[in-house]
Amino acid sequence: MDPTVRPQDGDPLQIRPATAEDHTAMAALLRACQRHYRGEQPGQSTEAEAAADRILDGRSGVDMLIGWRGDAPVAFATVTLLLPAPTKHGTLFLKDLFVLDGERGQGTGEAMMRALARMAVAHGCTRFDWTAETDNPRAIAFYGRIGAGQVPEKVYFRFTGAALSAFATGA
Repeated sequence: MDPTVRPQDGDPLQIRPATAEDHTAMAALLRACQRHYRGEQPGQSTEAEAAADRILDGRSGVDMLIGWRGDAPVAFATVTLLLPAPTKHGTLFLKDLFVLDGERGQGTGEAMMRALARMAVAHGCTRFDWTAETDNPRAIAFYGRIGAGQVPEKVYFRFTGAALSAFATGA
């Protein structure tokens, strides 16, 4: 997917697709996200570097947008186009939106979501979907404030760890 997002005129927050030149900024934002949600853990730097490599390798199907204030990366979003979808253009699916703590409440999250909505429209998508953790009331409230509707007819499923391996092998 070739994102075609441009910042709104006069917006001091610049939002653009991540490129190979942004690898260091990508890894730093991914580390900050990991620390925010899981606390400080061994191996986070290695995991963040590997995730940045994987996003940039062209095979992941994931695009990352980075929000910048001046030279500082302050937010990221990872998205993909899902097919099949209600239209031939697909559905834009947001995997993660993360805003650094000092940027929260400054309109950064809303600006990132608007950039993603513009991306969806530019690609002909008629839907822009994402999930939120039920134990993250700030995120749920934020999405409600910007006018997003919840999807009560969907249930989210997951295999993890040993259960994933067991199912994959038929055990």
